[in-house]
Amino acid sequence: MTTVVVVKKAGQVAIAADTLVTFGDTRLGHRFEANSKLFKVDTPAGPSWVGMAGTVAHFPVLRKAMNALPREQLLLHGKDEVFDTFTKLHPLLKETFFLQTKEDDNDPYESSQFSVVVANAAGIFGLYSYREVFEFKEFWGIGSGRAFALGAMHAVWDKAKTAREVALAGLHAGCEFDRNSAAPVDLYTLKLKP
Repeated sequence: MTTVVVVKKAGQVAIAADTLVTFGDTRLGHRFEANSKLFKVDTPAGPSWVGMAGTVAHFPVLRKAMNALPREQLLLHGKDEVFDTFTKLHPLLKETFFLQTKEDDNDPYESSQFSVVVANAAGIFGLYSYREVFEFKEFWGIGSGRAFALGAMHAVWDKAKTAREVALAGLHAGCEFDRNSAAPVDLYTLKLKP
């Protein structure tokens, strides 16, 4: 899996991720594959960074699906905008990229099978399988290293001066203790709009 975090602090947002890929018991480190779990999306309101956890197949699919939407429909600068954009993406994911939408027989909605975080000048957001969207006030994490990252970010929150510092603490803890996360890490920051 992975460790991906988003942080909002001191007028800054940060998103960070490890770079390890795993296949069962096999680890494919950054030395052998130029893996990135974060990608930039240019929207009408400015750039957003998107991070994912889950199967490696999701990464190129989501990147290509988002690039297939007309730019004016690619809105990620608010909770409702994230929801609307991923609702528009869902049919494309099914029809063009053959997404399997069923997780369980009792699913209330078709699943998009994603755990996604978004960071931009409007804030930090999380999106899950049924397109439920959360807007986080301080920080959050996804992936198998999430618990370690959340604990570390909580521990440094009061001492850290920037979102970058908090994000690095979370990523370093995820990489240290989660067997499916490893350095180097990718980290991007943006100024938060007041």
